[in-house]
Amino acid sequence: MSTTVTEPATRPAAAPDEARYAALAQRFRPVFARIAAGALEREQQRILPHEQVRWLKEAGFTTLRLPAEFGGDPVSHEHLFRLLIELAEADSNVSHLLRSHFSFVETIALQPRAFQQRWFPRVAAGEIFGNAATERGGNALGSTQTKLRLVDGRWLLAGEKYYTTGSIFADWVVVMASTEGVEGRQYALVRTDDPRVRILDDWDGFGQPLTGTGTAVFDDVEVAAEDIIARKVSSTLEPAFFQLCLLAVLVGIGRAALNDAAGLVRHRTRTFNTGSGQLFRDDPLIQEHVGLLAAKVYAAEAVVTAAARDLDAAVDPQLGLDAEAAFLRAELGVQQAHVTVPSLVLAATGELFDVTGASATSRGKALDRHWRNARTVATHNPVAFKARSVGDFHINGTIPTGLNSIGEAPASHAGRDGGAA
Repeated sequence: MSTTVTEPATRPAAAPDEARYAALAQRFRPVFARIAAGALEREQQRILPHEQVRWLKEAGFTTLRLPAEFGGDPVSHEHLFRLLIELAEADSNVSHLLRSHFSFVETIALQPRAFQQRWFPRVAAGEIFGNAATERGGNALGSTQTKLRLVDGRWLLAGEKYYTTGSIFADWVVVMASTEGVEGRQYALVRTDDPRVRILDDWDGFGQPLTGTGTAVFDDVEVAAEDIIARKVSSTLEPAFFQLCLLAVLVGIGRAALNDAAGLVRHRTRTFNTGSGQLFRDDPLIQEHVGLLAAKVYAAEAVVTAAARDLDAAVDPQLGLDAEAAFLRAELGVQQAHVTVPSLVLAATGELFDVTGASATSRGKALDRHWRNARTVATHNPVAFKARSVGDFHINGTIPTGLNSIGEAPASHAGRDGGAA
């Protein structure tokens, strides 16, 4: 197995100026518009966006963080996350499902040179990566029931995962596994078209229904030794990057809700018997309500953009931050954003219905999808834990870190039989 190192690949940061972003966004906005055109129908009929993912691949969207030495023209974190917001505005499912892909591109940059030379060309070729990390239950915290084992000189992977967001659209899936006698956990990369890999569209959440967040089964899939990497909890930007992807999706949902609110008011001609009698678009109270909704979305977007700039600052060679300082700059920024953004977007997606009448609840309009999608994304990491971590840092200087693992917590006897709570 190869081991993880923390030296990133050479990646000159893109200048975060508006002119460059405007040109970058203009390149992809026609694709985003095509994606947006069918988003409502796809969600109503549960049509997975395979074609839309292909459009993004063909446009080069999936290579946005590819290092220049491997043929890329890498963008800054700020510009990537702003684009993910615009994509989520078009279809939050599509932006969300690419989270694992972009996160693994970041992971490649932390690996030894030989690993980069093996995998970055695949990114350049448009190949997409999904993830299979979480299990439904039964695994102890810090371990997995999905196992790698060496049989007659071959590494075989066996197990079942859930919440495998993006994998049903991917060429490769990054699987978290454990190996007997090996400390910690490992990532194993396997082809999604391998006959011993099954990826199911069985996600039953009430939001984000088209992200492919379902079950993946690995039935003794052979894995090349060089495609197994040790997962080490270290002071890297990976956790912050992974979480900021979700916040960008939330902001995009908020922007989509704002668009629908403004559109409802703009085109409405009927009014209430208790209202002013004016057209809704001319009613000061309705204008104020849409303005307040817009301000919440603007604030959420500003917070995510600021956190993305913290990621850029963390890797800026001119600042020369050491590993711990870089980690703190990125992690604290994203955790504070995580405390702030969900409530703003959830409020906006709920208040959407206050700008019009009961007709807004028509199933045909499916305006509830914005709140359902936002609520689903926001559940990924409870705000309370992030707020506690941020508070502990500001009070006690404790570096904000997480367990970096999901599993069954060990039984605790604290507080029982008169013991300390």
